[in-house]
Amino acid sequence: MILFYEDETHIRDYQALHTSWFLRGKQKQIPTYGRHASVTLFGAVNTQNGRLHCMEASSCNAIYFRHFLQYVLHENPNKHIVMILDNARIHHAKLLKPFLKKNNQRLTFIFLPPYSPNLNLLERIWKALKESVISNRFHAS
Repeated sequence: MILFYEDETHIRDYQALHTSWFLRGKQKQIPTYGRHASVTLFGAVNTQNGRLHCMEASSCNAIYFRHFLQYVLHENPNKHIVMILDNARIHHAKLLKPFLKKNNQRLTFIFLPPYSPNLNLLERIWKALKESVISNRFHAS
């Protein structure tokens, strides 16, 4: 049995200044492309070894979530996955029911209480990613 925390996040290509210190009148300037492209990341962190499974998607829906679950199961053959996740709509979609029934010997969901992102370890990873890699920075590609 392996315990995972699962969550989704959206990475946008428009940068915004976040908490930072600068001299008065010397505000940090961050160039932008002037468009609003984004990507969705599905992620699950293995609590036993800290390995992060990620999958990029063009949107956040039940179809891509099912693909992500298939990926996690494939990466952990012959293991039972217990996945802790929030109550997002896509996690309860009718489209998932046949998949979950077919894989009920290998996959169990535990839902967090509503409005409790602080209980999901992956939320902290997404926050660190956004603060250290994305915020206050311009990436040309």
